[in-house]
This record gives sequence, C-alpha cells and structure tokens, in this order.
Amino acid sequence: MSAISGLVFSIKRYSIHDGPGIRVTVFMKGCPLSCKWCHNPEGIFPYQETVEKSHRLGGREFIEKEQAGKFYSVADIIDVLERERVFIDQSKGGVTFSGGEPMMQFEFLLETVKACKDLGYHTAIDTSGYAPAENYKSIIPFTDLFLFDIKHLDDNKHLEATGVSNTGILENCRILLETSAAVALRIPVVPGFNDDAGHMDRIVQFILSAKTDALTGINLLPFHKIGASKYRRFNLPYLMNGIEPPSGKFMKEIKNKFASTGVKVKIGG
Repeated sequence: MSAISGLVFSIKRYSIHDGPGIRVTVFMKGCPLSCKWCHNPEGIFPYQETVEKSHRLGGREFIEKEQAGKFYSVADIIDVLERERVFIDQSKGGVTFSGGEPMMQFEFLLETVKACKDLGYHTAIDTSGYAPAENYKSIIPFTDLFLFDIKHLDDNKHLEATGVSNTGILENCRILLETSAAVALRIPVVPGFNDDAGHMDRIVQFILSAKTDALTGINLLPFHKIGASKYRRFNLPYLMNGIEPPSGKFMKEIKNKFASTGVKVKIGG
C-alpha cells in the first residue's frame, strides 16, 4: 500500500450527516478558501499547529498545549475503517473525506479513495469545488458521492467572503453533474451574504440549468456559531460577531423555494 501520508485534523466515527448510513468522516487539514463563517478554523492552514487550551480549577487557570494535525498513511485510514466495518456495512454507510478541503492533498486523497473502493467501501468527498478540473475528473471513478458547496453565484461577493473566485467552482459543479455517479449540493445559508430572496432564486435557476440524474439532493446548511470559541484557541479573529443564525421559519421558506427544482431538499447535513 502507498507510503504517502496526509495531514488530518480530526476523524469522526459514527457520522450520519456526511453521506448515507453510518460513516467515518476524515477531516483533512488545509483549505484554499477563507470563508468568514468557517466553523473549522483548525482545518484552514495546511500544516501542523500547536494551540493552547485553558482550563480553570479552583480559581486557577491551567494551560494545556495541543497539536492540531496528525499525519496518516493510507494504511492508517484503512485501519480506522476496518475497526468500524460492522457498523458501516450494516447501515450501508462508508467513508467521507472532508476538511478543510480534501482536494488540496490530492495525491493522498486519490490513493486513499482507490484503496477504500478496492475494499468495497462507499466513498464520498465533501468539497468546496476549488481545485483543478483535471483532479476531479481523475478521482470521479473512485468516488460514489460528491458533497459539493455552492456559496454564492456572484463572483465579486464570493471573492470578498471566501478569498477565491467562483468561476472554476461553478464549472467543476457542472462537470461533476455531467460525469460523476452522484452529487449532493450543499448551500450554506449565511445572513447578509447569500440569503436574500433574489440570490436564492438565482441558485434555483442555476440548479435547474445544470441538474442531471446525478443530482441526488440539496442540503441547506443554516449558519451557526458552534465554531466561534475555536477562533480564540487558534489566535484568529472571529468575523461573524453580531450575526444570528437564520430562524427555522426562514429555513422552511427557503426549503420550499428549492423544492421547485424537483430535487429532494433537506435542512441540515
């Protein structure tokens, strides 16, 4: 098996939100985007980091140092999966590679999904879409499901909020819809960024123009504050102060809007 290694910041067992069945989700470190609402700041930088965690006991504060990021070989990932095989098989689950952006570590990702497929695992890749088109084309034969983010259709707004253009992202979305086995679109709903009615209507029209039989679902992901406390640990500014999550009523209204695509729509992962 390949000796190449990949940098991973977390492995979540018994995941039920990253594809069908019970899954192991591998969170790979490093992302080319800098989304203001990112809830995994530990996945942004493509190198190991040492962070400090503070604990209080009896009025005293204790500082504990923790390393973010660990290198895994392909064999290491397979070993984790094999330990969970009974739950994966019984639930018709699999393995999902997320991040960060897993396509940033393309060589490792490709070798790992190949090994997973050889062993009969259902494979999924959760991606921002920001990677060379040729890399997506190369990995399609070994990927059962792409979880693909659509954040904003306006290039300038996308660039302002994420640090990158959306031109290649939208083209990669069309490529995957035309040539891959299955794609679920994931749309973060971020107040003040992409949640206005006009923009949501534009995304609906984009889906209608691009959808194929490969499009299996649409996930609407409401903005949340769960990752806010992590920013202090990584000495990073939190840019979403004062922004409140969208209401359940608002999310249901958006869900009804996307139902017009004829594709199954779900609020959440």
